[in-house]
Amino acid sequence: MGQHRERVPEVRSHRELAGGPISLAPEATGFFLDAAAGEGVTIVPLGSATRGLVWLSEKHAEELQEILDTHPDISWLQLPWAGVDAFAPVLQRIAALPEEQRPVVTSAKGAYSEPVAEHALALVLASLRELPRKAREARWQSERSGLSLFGARVVVFGAGGVAQSFIELLSPYRAHITVIRRSSAPVPGAELTVTPDAAEDVLSSADVVVVAAAATDETRHIISARELALMPDHAVLVNVARGSLVDAEALVDAVDAGTLWGAGLDVMDPEPFPDDHRIWDRHRIVITSHSADTPEMTRPLLAARIASNTHAFATGTPMVGVVDVEAGY
Repeated sequence: MGQHRERVPEVRSHRELAGGPISLAPEATGFFLDAAAGEGVTIVPLGSATRGLVWLSEKHAEELQEILDTHPDISWLQLPWAGVDAFAPVLQRIAALPEEQRPVVTSAKGAYSEPVAEHALALVLASLRELPRKAREARWQSERSGLSLFGARVVVFGAGGVAQSFIELLSPYRAHITVIRRSSAPVPGAELTVTPDAAEDVLSSADVVVVAAAATDETRHIISARELALMPDHAVLVNVARGSLVDAEALVDAVDAGTLWGAGLDVMDPEPFPDDHRIWDRHRIVITSHSADTPEMTRPLLAARIASNTHAFATGTPMVGVVDVEAGY
């Protein structure tokens, strides 16, 4: 329906490109072909003439690497998701190349911020109001219970498009927001921005913790038993980033021990998560099976990003969503 707007990320410089014919793979549907087409844009089947590649699968990293190895003249690669962790081996191979030989890599970073932030807010409210437990018990509750988001102390891991859109959604709730990111540079809407070494200070007073950071080796289990132990027992945790950022075993332990009020998880590690895991029986944890951004929501947003970047590639202007291949996001 096109109800969401993309959030254009910070412009990141990239080397000048000469442009050239563009291919869409592994399958080029009419919808995305139409998005790529435009004045000055030449679309060709994947082959020796290809200079720009729009990759439309969130999987098949090995196949993509083979294509890049076979066609070293590809100078621009567009990936389909905001998170590029599924293509980490490809990015590492690109980072190992001399800079002048590296294809410029762009992603959909910022494009899906609104739907994911919207889902994060839904999970926060559901967790605070105990909707997972109340829905599963499916009976009239003898006591009124639940917590409010108004005036809450909210800690957000990450400062990308999802985090920024989520902060904007919080504005009616008069929340006190702290952002944890690699840099202490201010984030609009946040009262405080700190680096990860200060996490202990802010987690100990958090009512809500939202994980919206990029998945890298450094952020694996950024929420572990240690961080969970720092959080008050009335706090809730929401993860809309990647499952690898939260230690699921430690999370269940914290909920079981009553040291965490509840949790909302859109992502797990691995996916799909095992059906027989004990987490499914926990009435204070809701798992939404990676549905924060559905295909119906992402298709028009990805199409807009493809249209923007194919035009930029053809005209030699800066592209949007440039990936730092060395940092991995």
